[in-house]
Amino acid sequence: MTDRRVRLAARRAGLLVAALTLASLALASGCSREETSAAARQRLVLATTTSTQDSGLLDVLVPAFEAAHPAYSVEVIAVGTGEALRLGQQKDADVLFVHAPQEEAAFVAAGHGAERRDVCYNRFVIVGPADDPAGVKAAASASDALARIAGRQAPFASRGDGSGTHTKERALWGAAGVEPGGAWYLVTGQGMGETLKIASEKQAYALTDEATFLAMRDALDLAALFDRDAALRNQYGVVVVAGARNERGARDFADWICGNDGQALIGRFGADRFGRPLFTPNGGGDAQ
Repeated sequence: MTDRRVRLAARRAGLLVAALTLASLALASGCSREETSAAARQRLVLATTTSTQDSGLLDVLVPAFEAAHPAYSVEVIAVGTGEALRLGQQKDADVLFVHAPQEEAAFVAAGHGAERRDVCYNRFVIVGPADDPAGVKAAASASDALARIAGRQAPFASRGDGSGTHTKERALWGAAGVEPGGAWYLVTGQGMGETLKIASEKQAYALTDEATFLAMRDALDLAALFDRDAALRNQYGVVVVAGARNERGARDFADWICGNDGQALIGRFGADRFGRPLFTPNGGGDAQ
């Protein structure tokens, strides 16, 4: 090879090395920016009910909120409402999306919550074996339905976890004048989805939010038996935790879920699968 060809080959090799180096630096720079961007996102802890998770609603709401507010990364803790309120009181959650309005109002009144707003509602449903041995279908009210179950000592699966659903159940037993207990009263200590599975296996009655039941219906050997009572309204609210680690993010989430975009998503949720929405948005009111 002549000297000229050697020099030309060396030059080409040098240009190739330079090009590869620049490409590597650009790739590293891009990755670095991506990592920095991800690291810069603020953690926002949302404590919510198992029903919003089991129904699939969170799978729609959380990504949409993060897309609208890319500064935040939402960490979801799905528990019963009672536990969610406890997490808020301990400042282990920034914002709560729960369904026990009286307890939520007391939480705010005690200074643990900065504000509470209605978000949406659906209804509770009493479900059970399709042959309905306790005659729940013929009940005049929800409390009458539970009285019939207790009178027959038909198996009843209770969450027993201080959740919004359990709180409603206790109120209905009180209205029926019944203190449930004994072998027929099955306390699961589980979330809504797991409690419905147990009720299905045991052919027991249960109180559930409609959205979770419909989302799981095909996998359950249970029928919806009673929902004809205003007492079965299931109101969800959002609570900004006072002094939260990320109170700004909590307020942004509350504003978003009660705003046009969040309310529109809630109002459409379930319509494609069930022919009607599973929740009715009503988050346009003032903070409480």
